[in-house]
Amino acid sequence: MPVVTRGHGVALKLQRSLLPHRLPPHTAVDSASRYLPADSGSGVGGDWYDVIPLSGTRVGLVVGDVLGHGMRAAATMGRLRTGVRVLARLDLAPDELLSRLADLVEQTAHEGRTGTGPGRRRPHTDEARGVSCLYAVYDPVSGNCSLARAGDPALAVAAPSTGAVECPQLPPGPPLGIGGLPYQSMELELAPGSLVALFTDGLLQAADSRDAGLAQLCQVLAGARAPLEVLCDRAVTTLLPGPVDVDATLLVVRTRRLDRNQYAEWALLPDPAAVAAIRTAVSKQLGDWGLEDLQFTTELIVSELVTNAIRYVGGPVQVRLIRDRSLICEISDTGHTSPNLRHAASDDEGGRGLFIIAQMTHHWGTRYTPTGKTIWTEQDLPHPDGG
Repeated sequence: MPVVTRGHGVALKLQRSLLPHRLPPHTAVDSASRYLPADSGSGVGGDWYDVIPLSGTRVGLVVGDVLGHGMRAAATMGRLRTGVRVLARLDLAPDELLSRLADLVEQTAHEGRTGTGPGRRRPHTDEARGVSCLYAVYDPVSGNCSLARAGDPALAVAAPSTGAVECPQLPPGPPLGIGGLPYQSMELELAPGSLVALFTDGLLQAADSRDAGLAQLCQVLAGARAPLEVLCDRAVTTLLPGPVDVDATLLVVRTRRLDRNQYAEWALLPDPAAVAAIRTAVSKQLGDWGLEDLQFTTELIVSELVTNAIRYVGGPVQVRLIRDRSLICEISDTGHTSPNLRHAASDDEGGRGLFIIAQMTHHWGTRYTPTGKTIWTEQDLPHPDGG
């Protein structure tokens, strides 16, 4: 018994060290979470959750469930959580992210099988095969939430106006590493203040059936007026009143929308004359926001990216500025080719624009959309004291 207890304690410590120590504050959502490990008889499993900041003030929401128990399940969870965070920063759509994650699982499983033969011990089965995962991306500008799942994780949504709770039917997707149908994203439009609960099957394990567990959860979430921490406590107390045989994870968020005075948008024709016009409009908007210190750099960024879009892509161009914890500039066009950052030679006539932009911004990147791509930049806001 002391050996079992010690092993359970080590696995639990590893599991908790690999989970978020705290959920980061974010413009798009308020969030709270609960993780309940399996009791010492079953061994700690590999459930996880995450809230991932993305470009354009969007946010990625994740819950996952690794098969198995103990140290290997916890370590596998840490590996997959890191994989999701890396892929999420590439601004992949939820279905594409799960497809890439499934490829990672397959590759790892294949590497684990190589080198086996007579006289060599067969490696342990990889707990990543058969993992369930739900990944959602919420955009506080549009209110759209795009999500896809692998396996059985589900979600419940409570409307802010009526408090009515529903559990959307997500497109089915095979667990990671199993193969089968391709993953598919679906879109939800969420009103400001919507309550969204993402959870693994372990949260419903004590109910007589899955439907009965979902009904209990919906009763807890109905109304959606209580603080998130209180709702999490109520859900755990109601659904899991005693020891649990498998891990359970619950992630609850309340959505926000950006105020209309926090962003500005312009639609441009593919005309070189539009560059001067948008530069003037951007300068005026920054003046209205009191960000005169960023006018020069932002005008340069917008001029360079809009000029490139008109010259090399053509078609309509969209420009958007967002004032959040940083100043975000987004240039969208109908092209699907991402620009490459390079060091221009001294005799090159071009190629310096993106390099200069990279020096002037804190972050920059490209994300693809169904109609083309968006190049985004982030600049740090000046300190209130002017430093």
